[in-house]
Amino acid sequence: MNIIICLKQILDPEIPVRDFRIGPDKREAVRGNANLVTNIFCENALETALQLRERTGGKITALAFGAESAEDTLRKALAMKADEAVLVLNDGHPHPDPFTVAQVLAAAVRKIGACDLVMTGRESGDWGSGQTGGLIAEELGLPCISFVDHIEARGEGTDASLFVKRQTDNGWELLNAQPPLVVTITNNEFNVPRIPKTRDIMISARQPITKWTLEEIGVNAAEVRAGQSYYEVVDLAIPAKDVACQFVSGDTLEQKVENLAQRVIEVTRSL
Repeated sequence: MNIIICLKQILDPEIPVRDFRIGPDKREAVRGNANLVTNIFCENALETALQLRERTGGKITALAFGAESAEDTLRKALAMKADEAVLVLNDGHPHPDPFTVAQVLAAAVRKIGACDLVMTGRESGDWGSGQTGGLIAEELGLPCISFVDHIEARGEGTDASLFVKRQTDNGWELLNAQPPLVVTITNNEFNVPRIPKTRDIMISARQPITKWTLEEIGVNAAEVRAGQSYYEVVDLAIPAKDVACQFVSGDTLEQKVENLAQRVIEVTRSL
């Protein structure tokens, strides 16, 4: 089974709010000293792909659209035992919208060649729109199953199919799908990303990564570089949280309790 797993590098979502900064145009975050990491749902998708390959065999190609720094994400995928890695270089808008990303990734998938399964994370940990997987399917003309947490291959040859379990608000749905198709992967207790071994990390540092420009994959490079054609970020702000502390005094415990109750009543009436 040939699997293409789409990965995204993002600003570390675990950085504390006090270290988070927004650019002067109020449309994007400023990296500062924060680390760049692989989106966790993309890692869940990669782990799901690795487990599927271990059961059925096949090939996994890691695909990313991003700046040169996204090579780190692909090298981690190689260290986790992906077979090949492809980077489409983004030399335009630093945060292209989901539709633009989907167009680029779909064009790259077509250039890579025939595959049985295209996998993405259910959403990204930075903007969290959760639209890229469905838009890739639309671009490729393939069916899409979202919020998948388990995949099994069944049958062989022309009878081959995929048994897919997806999460819903009310439980799970069990589907039987014919490849090729696109799936978006959510997290569960069984697809926690494995930790690559030191030896595999060292080997991945020497493995080749295929790099393509926008022109080489056949998209409208000018439109992709402009970005934000699907929607536009008008404003970005860090939520403000005001905290006030007051001390209640009294000579005895009973007086302190009485004063506290009185203060609670006053505050409640003022709301």
